Amino acid sequence: MGVETAKKGFFNKVLNGIERFGNRLPDPFILFVGMAVAVMIASFIFSLFNAQVKHPGTGETLAINNLLSGEGLQYILESMITNFTGFAPLGIVLAMMLGIGLTEKVGLFDYAIKKSIMKSPPWLLTYAVAFVGIMGNIASDAAMLLVPPLAAMIFYKVGRHPLAGLAVGYASAGAGFTANLFIVGTDALLAGISTEAAKIVDDSITVSPVDNWYFNMVSVFMLTLLAGFITSKFIEPRLGKYDGDAVELEVDEEDPRSGKALRNAVIAGLLYIAILIIGIFWPNSPLRGEGGTIIPSPFISGIVPIILFLFLVVGITFGITVGKIKSGKDIVGYMAESMKDMSGYIVLIFAISQFIAYFNWSNIGTWIAVNGAEFLESVNFTGMGLIIGYIIFTALMNFLITSGSAKWALEAPIFVPLFMQLGYHPAFTQVAYRVADSSTNIVTPLMPYMVVVLTFMQKYDKKAGVGTLISLMLPFSICFLIAWILLILLFFYAGIPFGPGITPFLK
Repeated sequence: MGVETAKKGFFNKVLNGIERFGNRLPDPFILFVGMAVAVMIASFIFSLFNAQVKHPGTGETLAINNLLSGEGLQYILESMITNFTGFAPLGIVLAMMLGIGLTEKVGLFDYAIKKSIMKSPPWLLTYAVAFVGIMGNIASDAAMLLVPPLAAMIFYKVGRHPLAGLAVGYASAGAGFTANLFIVGTDALLAGISTEAAKIVDDSITVSPVDNWYFNMVSVFMLTLLAGFITSKFIEPRLGKYDGDAVELEVDEEDPRSGKALRNAVIAGLLYIAILIIGIFWPNSPLRGEGGTIIPSPFISGIVPIILFLFLVVGITFGITVGKIKSGKDIVGYMAESMKDMSGYIVLIFAISQFIAYFNWSNIGTWIAVNGAEFLESVNFTGMGLIIGYIIFTALMNFLITSGSAKWALEAPIFVPLFMQLGYHPAFTQVAYRVADSSTNIVTPLMPYMVVVLTFMQKYDKKAGVGTLISLMLPFSICFLIAWILLILLFFYAGIPFGPGITPFLK
């Protein structure tokens, strides 16, 4: 039988308390509206004390602007629309999702995930599940719903404990969410928020979606190997032999054209990449920067449309081959469907953009960054110990706010400028945030997918509960977090760039 859930005990009481407290938090949209109001009130209080700060870049003395003054109210009304439409992540993410969304709607991701796992040889199965789960964040959260039940079914079919398959599938897709070999929507979203936060201190600094790319690629292989090791050495021995009655998962009937469609999509993608490489290395290429450099260059600054076209090429090729795309109207229809899925994000961005804009205009962000940095320097707490402390803080914050974008929108305006004052690059702060946020995704009771995964789990063990699932996830969560911290330390001290031209420090 499976592992039984303890009904009582300190650990379960803590989890229940976290769940109750977290459920009382407002929806992220309301949370950011409240934060915007809090900034208004704070700016009024700061202004009563004539608070001011010297801008770290220009040396200009800045007073705290009162958002509740006549000038402040004019700013709120006149800037509300431009705060929203000019918010960097909005256009970048929506553009990326036009391509990624179309590719998902025509079924390429589902088919590729199923085939990758189902066709894996038994000795490679655990690592294949882990790799596919990690890479599945190309399709955003879809992998958290697709990979765990599929992995459980395949483990059961080959005589292994199905809950072990479900565990490695959910852990990889959830805790490995930030890692990928490709540039995906998450990269664009976080980079946009980081750029907006960096403007509080320096308008010239831009964080690109590729700025964490090298670190993310190494993370894929590190987490794949680690997930396989944890499953074989800890999870499966703990579960023992499965002797329950399983309810097998029904797999949708496969379109006979899907195999050919995947092949055609891969060929089309490789041709696109080949043309792109030729374009980059062509003499006097317009994709290269001054003096023929690649970093920086129009290729790097234009990476979002380049990736958009890549996904459109492979998605349209797959869709045409399987018969889901018969005309240009179908292409537009699928892209429109993908935008419908982004409606909640668009609404949230409206509130986030106002909060960050008010934080910036009031100069409170600059005040916190300068004074916070001076305090940390005065107590000599500015090195990697500070970064590790921030990682642990964010990992714990996941027990209260599970939305990665919402949490970064809250943290970035404070920590990005603060760490910039200490000399750290915003992209480096973003790496620290990403590993912390991803690692504890799978152990917070507030994660919306946990209930769905638990439902799949109970098909194999009717006594399984939230405690059962979290007890299986904890080894992955803790080990992923420790391994990621060690990887950051390796990149930091070995001088390995986190992305093209990105070091931990501002130049």
